[in-house]
Amino acid sequence: MNLTAPPEWEGTSSDPNDEQFGDVVESVAPESAADYDALLVGEPYDGAVIGRKGAVGGPTAIREALAGVKSHHFETGPVASVGDLGDVQVRADSVSEAQAAFQDAAHSVHDLRAVPVFVGGDNSLSYANASPLLERGSLGVVSFDAHLDCREVRGEPSSGTPYRQLFEAGLDALAVVGARHFETSTRYADYLDEQGGRVVTAETVGADPDGALDAALAAMGDVDQVYVSVDVDVLDAAYPGSSAPTPGGLQPRELFRLVRRIAGRPRVAGFEVVETAPPLDTDGRTVDAAARCIAHFLGGYHD
Repeated sequence: MNLTAPPEWEGTSSDPNDEQFGDVVESVAPESAADYDALLVGEPYDGAVIGRKGAVGGPTAIREALAGVKSHHFETGPVASVGDLGDVQVRADSVSEAQAAFQDAAHSVHDLRAVPVFVGGDNSLSYANASPLLERGSLGVVSFDAHLDCREVRGEPSSGTPYRQLFEAGLDALAVVGARHFETSTRYADYLDEQGGRVVTAETVGADPDGALDAALAAMGDVDQVYVSVDVDVLDAAYPGSSAPTPGGLQPRELFRLVRRIAGRPRVAGFEVVETAPPLDTDGRTVDAAARCIAHFLGGYHD
């Protein structure tokens, strides 16, 4: 596993009572990872983006934003036991080579006995991050995304192909939460339906967030493991720091609630936030939402 040295975390507040993620997250080497409940892993790569690039800067910007977030959740208390392994270093001449290298790294991370939190990076990495779990039993994915990402691979994979790739590798279940009308083609909607997948639209989330998540979890059936993916374009276009922002999406409050609820499920085997593109953002609002999404996952996760 080719990793850069993890950053040194530090809180930003001068008040000693203000415990922040910068005071909680610890830089860690793989050999010490078993001491932690969750592990951050940066994946600075956007070579597979179909639209606007910029997600290569996601891991650094999200860490910087998360460092200043307070560690306390009113229902679950303070977050603790989080390590940071650093960034996966990959040099590749093609997307398929990059996916294979990130897949090797993810395989090693999943072996470390702590839940991985992958900080992307583009959506092609969802295949690399989740596919090692297929060796451990049946797998379902809950994907918070405006799009289905079930495109056919034409030549090289892309940020639009990860779930087609996962189904071809043996994925058992997929639920896409926050999908938008008029953001996908009929052919790909039909493909997901043929695979037994479930679409829970952004409209459904807005009308009944808890019912929407229950529908997504019901689609997981009795799979052994659930992997959770957040593409930040699931948020409304008011949060523009992604490759493909569109109107009609989720609000951060809705996303945080759903992520926190699913994090506490015993089958959860991994989490990721992808497609955060700081150069495309406005006032850091998308980066801040991505950082707080990770905070809510960590606040809801129970080892």
